[in-house]
Amino acid sequence: MADARADHGRSSGGFRSAELGWPELERIPRPPHRLPLLGDVLGVSRTTPIQDSTRLARQLGPIFRRRAFGKEFVFVWGAGLVGDLSDESRFAKHVGLGIANLRPVVGDALFTAYNHEPNWQLAHDVLAPGFSRDAMAGYHPMMLDVAARLTEHWDRAAAEGRDVDVPGDMTKLTLETIARTGFGYDFGSFERPRLHPFVTAMVGTLTYAQRLNTVPAPAARLLLRRASRQNEADMAFLNQTVDEVVRARRAAGGGDGDLLDRMLDTAHPQTGERLSALNVRRQVITFLVAGHETTSGALSFALHYLSRHPDVAERARAEVERVWGGAEVPAYEQVAKLRYVRRVLDESLRLWPTAPAFAREAREDTLLAGDHPMRRGAWALVLTPMLHRDPEVWGAGAERFDPDRFDAAAVRARPGHVFKPFGTGARACIGRQFALHEATLVLGLLLRRYSFSPDPGYRLRVTERLTLMPEGLRLRLERRVPVAPAPQPDGDARADEPHTPRCPVHGAGS
Repeated sequence: MADARADHGRSSGGFRSAELGWPELERIPRPPHRLPLLGDVLGVSRTTPIQDSTRLARQLGPIFRRRAFGKEFVFVWGAGLVGDLSDESRFAKHVGLGIANLRPVVGDALFTAYNHEPNWQLAHDVLAPGFSRDAMAGYHPMMLDVAARLTEHWDRAAAEGRDVDVPGDMTKLTLETIARTGFGYDFGSFERPRLHPFVTAMVGTLTYAQRLNTVPAPAARLLLRRASRQNEADMAFLNQTVDEVVRARRAAGGGDGDLLDRMLDTAHPQTGERLSALNVRRQVITFLVAGHETTSGALSFALHYLSRHPDVAERARAEVERVWGGAEVPAYEQVAKLRYVRRVLDESLRLWPTAPAFAREAREDTLLAGDHPMRRGAWALVLTPMLHRDPEVWGAGAERFDPDRFDAAAVRARPGHVFKPFGTGARACIGRQFALHEATLVLGLLLRRYSFSPDPGYRLRVTERLTLMPEGLRLRLERRVPVAPAPQPDGDARADEPHTPRCPVHGAGS
């Protein structure tokens, strides 16, 4: 890698490209019309940076760069390039951009820890058993209880002929689910006329973290002075809420062995080390935020597509009625048998991965895809919505919603690195199976109970706050009388089993 260490001169932006870790940065395409000092900011909004980056990606190709306010960024979305970046022996998670901006909130928690920080491995090893099959089966009844609160709310809306606020209600659902299953806490979301203040504070911190990426660092203190004060208040409220949850658990002498009990009482199986009180707080906030924010977006996008594709909804509904039969509520094992419903979810995550990017850095000097020299520590941002639309993998109709892209034969025919809604590698999302079980269960329950009618004038708009969410999505509901045939044999289950991404919102790896 001697050539990679050589100074190949300055990039067109005036940087010494070798100092950025990309010795041949000037070979990577960039947008035209770069402005002095500001960089490549024409046509890029501070509120929709991901969607604007996907537009640039279509123009510039599978690897491109942008400079903004003195910072140079390399974006990657071509499947071959991402396959190389997914090699754990050569690349690792990079904590940067908006994720690093969350460190004042959650420090070295699972999602935001730097690779060298020991608390990541400690927390991962302590908490991983909380997502085992036995643990998941224990969460299932609580997921059903929270879903029942949603359907009570939606039943009233259906009876009164009112539309429902899909993103708002999915946020309430998923917040209550992770709070109940993980921490034995009830936010009372469905009994409140507005979102719980915890959600308001959480959205505020996510939005502020993203805004920091769109403002020149020297001017951030001045331009974001008011927003900074609000962010401090939001962080204080998050900390206060979690501290109250922990105090209540300690006062009760423990719970039922949920995630919080593991955080407070479980020692590392090899070292005997325990999580500190500060790290417990950081992990709880991380799970409450990451455990509901990405899943609520995934459910909202899926419901949007189901409402716009009644043929898909009917096929999914027929599967629910066949597999679950006349049971009032499904057993844990029955959720995984909803293979077509799971395809709907996967296809929604393909088009709109709610954790829309993840960054990878070189462990040592290397060549990306045998072509682009990278120094140790150089990093690139994988633009997941474009990876999921790469026409070389997904064909010319990659923008079309088609759940059959995820039938078992199609999944086996594709390399694993082309579908990455949960990140990749060792730092992929630790709670992905929790999220997939919850989302599949909820979609099955809602399909069996309601027919969905979209607003004919609605056009999908996507809001960005580090995660992606449909904006202004409302649906009209009609209560159904479920058809309850006896469950039928599943046939060749192995030939049609659901796809588990080979990995980390959502986000959003851990």
